[in-house]
Amino acid sequence: MTVPLSPSAAPSGPLAGPAATVLLVDDQAMIGEAVGRMLEREADIVFVHELDPANALARTAEVKPTVILLDLVMPEIDGLTLLRFFRASEATAAVPIIVLSSKEEAETKAEAFALGAHDYLVKLPDAIELVARLRHHSAGYVAQIERTLAFEALAASERRLADELGEAATYVRSLLPKPMSGAISADWRFLPSVQLGGDSLGYEWLDDRHFAIFVLDVSGHGVKSALLSVTAMNALRTQTLVETDFFEPATVLASLNGAFQMEEYNDMYFTIWYGVFDTATRRLKFANAGHPPALLLAPGGEAPVKLGGPGFTIGMLPGVPFEGSEATIPPGSNLVLFSDGLYEITQPDGTLWSYDELADRIGAHDPAGGLVPLDWFVETITGIRGSQAFEDDVTVLELRFD
Repeated sequence: MTVPLSPSAAPSGPLAGPAATVLLVDDQAMIGEAVGRMLEREADIVFVHELDPANALARTAEVKPTVILLDLVMPEIDGLTLLRFFRASEATAAVPIIVLSSKEEAETKAEAFALGAHDYLVKLPDAIELVARLRHHSAGYVAQIERTLAFEALAASERRLADELGEAATYVRSLLPKPMSGAISADWRFLPSVQLGGDSLGYEWLDDRHFAIFVLDVSGHGVKSALLSVTAMNALRTQTLVETDFFEPATVLASLNGAFQMEEYNDMYFTIWYGVFDTATRRLKFANAGHPPALLLAPGGEAPVKLGGPGFTIGMLPGVPFEGSEATIPPGSNLVLFSDGLYEITQPDGTLWSYDELADRIGAHDPAGGLVPLDWFVETITGIRGSQAFEDDVTVLELRFD
């Protein structure tokens, strides 16, 4: 038979077969004959009679019934005892059981239902009623199995997807630069709100004196955002944007905007802060495309300086201009770049934390002459949010210029 006895024994494909497979456990051949005649015209019902109650459990494994008809009064093993065995067995725990009995006492019925019977009929029932009850209970059982199979298949699919997303997340992280130390020190935290996020960052030497830095944030979350983020990041890392002077941040943003118009990328866009530091002059050229301004923390306890205005978002409008700016970086300065997930946090009282509040909190922190500990950023935002979960992707990059 193709209709399974239990979800654990069920086939993985759609259930097929008769509307009901009925196993009657009754020691009287006459009862089996009578029930068989009631069902013989029902082509969609398979009927099997087991005379020996001691063989009932083994017979269920063979027949795989979708409904069991169980007599209460039998020699050696009575029906209530057998009902306990059926319910204790994993294979038959959920199979509908209809008790057939000549007894109509309320106490007997109550005990049968308490032990797990689905229904109770005084034998012999009317044929029309019996067929209707058998089909009803069998349909419910088969539907339950199909739901269980569907949930199991969905869970297996979700596990596979989670594994694949985990591998993809590992790959994305492998593209991010390693922490560095020396005349320029750099380290970062990348905390996607889901396994794959739309944030990315990068820094590298363009030549022996120019050091490029960027953080970008793609709209949305998940696989599509991550793919666009990686694509844009690779365009910067490999310098494959055509006719682009990568030493000029405004030119870089203009090229990105030309290459990543949102109608060609599933209506997604991104913000980016891009800068180039000249170690010889200590001048930092930078440009901003809708990204949170970077914060420059000069030595001496001065308030953080915002680097970058609002600017146009990459991909929104073709041909828009981008303006570049410059700043001098004193020795011993820290530069902090981040995505808006670091400060757009819903606080327990429902209010939204702001960029300026974050800047004030960073300015009040004393790094003791070194980089602000990156874990401090994570602890700060989780403390303000009151949760370890993030509403948006969170990226923070910190650099120190000795």
